[in-house]
Amino acid sequence: MAGTASFDRTLAYAPRRSQKKCLPIAGHGGSDDFDAMWDILRSALREIHEKNASTLSFEQLYRASYKIVLKKQGDRLYDRVKDFEKQWFASKVMPAIHKLITTNLLNITLGGVTGTTTANERRLTGEEFLKGLKASWEDHITVMNMTTDILMYMDRVYCSDNRKASIFTTAMGLFRDDILRSPLGATDSKLITFDILNSVILDQIGMEREGDVINKHLIRSCIYMLEGLYETDEENESEKLYLTVFEVEFLKASRTFYHNECVSLLRNSDASTWLRQTKKRLDEEVVRCETTISVLSKQKIAVVVEEEMISRHLSDFLAMEGSGIKAMIENDCFDDLALLYQHISRVDPLKAPLKKALQARVMDMGSDINKIVTNADFSASTVPTEEADATEGGEKSKAAKQNTASKQTAAAIKWVDEVLHLKDKFDTMWKRCLNEDLILQTALTKSFSDFINMFPRCAEYVSLFIDDNLKRGIKGKTEAEIDSILDKATILIRYIQEKDIFERYYKKHLARRLLFGKSESGDVEKQMISRMKLEIGNAFTTKLEGMFKDMTMSDDLTTGYRTHIQNLGDMDRKQIDLSVSVLTTNHWPMEAMGGGNTRGEHARQNCTWPSEISTLQESFKAFYLKERNGRMLTWLGFLGNADIRCVFPRVPGKEGILGRERRHELNVNTYGMIVLLLFNDLAQGEYLSFEEIQERTNIPTQDLSRMLYTLSVLPKARVLLKQPANKDLPKPGDTFTFNASFTSKAVKIKVPVISGAVNKVEGEEERKDTEDRNDEHRGNLIDTVIVRIMKARKKLTHQMLFTEVITQLSQRFKPDLGMMKRRVESLIEREYLERVEDAAIPTYRYLA
Repeated sequence: MAGTASFDRTLAYAPRRSQKKCLPIAGHGGSDDFDAMWDILRSALREIHEKNASTLSFEQLYRASYKIVLKKQGDRLYDRVKDFEKQWFASKVMPAIHKLITTNLLNITLGGVTGTTTANERRLTGEEFLKGLKASWEDHITVMNMTTDILMYMDRVYCSDNRKASIFTTAMGLFRDDILRSPLGATDSKLITFDILNSVILDQIGMEREGDVINKHLIRSCIYMLEGLYETDEENESEKLYLTVFEVEFLKASRTFYHNECVSLLRNSDASTWLRQTKKRLDEEVVRCETTISVLSKQKIAVVVEEEMISRHLSDFLAMEGSGIKAMIENDCFDDLALLYQHISRVDPLKAPLKKALQARVMDMGSDINKIVTNADFSASTVPTEEADATEGGEKSKAAKQNTASKQTAAAIKWVDEVLHLKDKFDTMWKRCLNEDLILQTALTKSFSDFINMFPRCAEYVSLFIDDNLKRGIKGKTEAEIDSILDKATILIRYIQEKDIFERYYKKHLARRLLFGKSESGDVEKQMISRMKLEIGNAFTTKLEGMFKDMTMSDDLTTGYRTHIQNLGDMDRKQIDLSVSVLTTNHWPMEAMGGGNTRGEHARQNCTWPSEISTLQESFKAFYLKERNGRMLTWLGFLGNADIRCVFPRVPGKEGILGRERRHELNVNTYGMIVLLLFNDLAQGEYLSFEEIQERTNIPTQDLSRMLYTLSVLPKARVLLKQPANKDLPKPGDTFTFNASFTSKAVKIKVPVISGAVNKVEGEEERKDTEDRNDEHRGNLIDTVIVRIMKARKKLTHQMLFTEVITQLSQRFKPDLGMMKRRVESLIEREYLERVEDAAIPTYRYLA
């Protein structure tokens, strides 16, 4: 039985028989025999209760009970023992307990503590009561262990045959009913001993919660008593008095205490204090259940603390100004965030409040990053925009401010850096504070994707960030650092929803890096493409890989052509060293590299080549087509560059550097080379007008104006003189002549390159052009997908067709429903599809 589990019943055995006092056993009459036997047993029970059991003979007492049961009078014996215990409780035990119940205990039980009573007085008074009750319980257990040994035969025969509880179990019930549930007659209230016991234990626990030291062992002993007693003699485990009486009041009192404490924290403290106090209280309750009360309450009291200290006011603490989740994230309060995660995980497996708060914070911080770039003023104040567009690394006057394009490009890279910094911040938080929770990772990923795609230029800016790092950002970095940069770039690409527009920008930026030799490492470029292939798919990287293949084949072609020229023995041709890049039209974004206005037809316009260059072109063409019949070569003047050796004669009447001949090597783009060669045969003092230069070169007006600006205005490369001599962009009516007085400390001079070699943020017009081209490409792609689906399915409803198209294209971009409808109409007009006339819902049929 549960009540005897904690006690060694062998301790109740009497000493050896030689030391016992023998009591005579009466004759064998019926009622007289019972009375005689009961007198013996009653006298023995009194001796046992009075702790004089050493004089008793266990054998004699066992015979007496055995004889009564044998004569079928077990029921009388059973009732007499019960009555004896009740009388003993009433006359001996309860009076002693009543003496321990003071006015202070009654006040505590009735819910009031007088102001004159100190916590120490309450503690001492409560401990005296608990000690008295504990002693009564332990005496009762000891007595009933010995009594059970004496009445062992009655338990085995009478109680078993009549399905009655053992005498020990019955005695435990008597202690419950006649001691713990005994009314306190001295008061008008209907209090019982149990009420006093509950209130005393709860008051002791309350004092411990306030920081006082209590007698945990004493309380634990009383709790053992309650765990050993049941509501009925059937002793169901769910009906322990601890569970049915004490625990209910304990949880109720605890709920009130923690509710009040949480309200006080909300009013007087910050979120950090609340987190730590909640952690402290949870830990205290675990220890209390293990050392003071019962482990049966561990989960239940934890739920009470969680509900009152966490769930009830969670949103209020998260929103606290200066210490809530906003402040925790901004100030990297990782310890607080870790506690917050632990607390919320206890009350919500889905962490909905934390997930919502984190997502809102990511969106707020991300939107702030977007607003900084969107609202920035990029207006240039000193140098003309045309100069900015035409130059990279041009004149860097200390007084000059950044031009518009460079400011925008720097802002674009800064935007990506800020996004990555924010991502690193939340990644660190996720690893250190959020236990790498997959639910929260998914939520954070969605929030990052949302705010990034809210920014209309995200694809362009990410491509510019990769461009900047692959041009100069990886210089001097270790392999691990380069891998980190590539990983970050890949993550950003993963977030972008409109991957087709990113592909367009990346192709343009990669083309310029390859053609103008800006890439820091070809191997790193290929690593980046390999990562994109894994992330997005082969369709995205096919053309990028084709661009690298073209560059490799061009190197082989250049080597082969030089060998071919040397074998011809033509000394004149050797004076011009030609390197050729043969680009496959479908791989390279030619329209994006044709100069300023990509909408204009001049991007494909053929310029007029100087005779010496034309001869060289014909020579290479003959070499190239020798093994490649059917190919067509188109020479692109807006790409490429040339090194030109310039001789500046001594200036008559001048001394110093102008008094001697000067030789410089100019590196200019192809248009610059064509312009400068016009001045080779120009006599001293002669001029060429803007119109003449354009007529003889057929260079587009805008490109020609920019090229002449760099050659006649910028001090670094002013090898021509412009009339009128101002800093305005050259225009029709201006004239140009060779600058014989040009000087420079450098022998090799890099003339600032024309725009198109510089990867920068697009202007509004360029942006509009890019979007139009991309929409056109999307329309063609939608056509292809629709035809492929319909060819396989033959007949499909409108809704199902659109669903499948969106599913197939979702990895590249989110198709616009209006565009999809227009493409379907176009396919119907071109007789790829037809509407099914008799269909109940809109349906299309494929026309073979």
